Amino acid sequence: MRIWFICFVVLFAASQLFDWVQQFTLPLPIYILGGTFLAVASNYEKLFGSFLGEYSTENYTQQQQLDAASQPEVSTSLKTSQNVEELE
Repeated sequence: MRIWFICFVVLFAASQLFDWVQQFTLPLPIYILGGTFLAVASNYEKLFGSFLGEYSTENYTQQQQLDAASQPEVSTSLKTSQNVEELE
């Protein structure tokens, strides 16, 4: 019996909320501001990418230099590669 009552209350509240949302309207300036915000947010990299791109490129170059310095060099001699070819 408790479950039926809980389901009834939840469905009634959902239907009342749905009716209220259908009647809810926003003024035109709110729609304009919302559209402007969405346009700026979706094109943020195009608008401010050149300013931030210089900073991120500089950090990326420094990170590559650090990674290259920390990795050991791998060298193979000509004799080793010739020995491998002989084995095949």
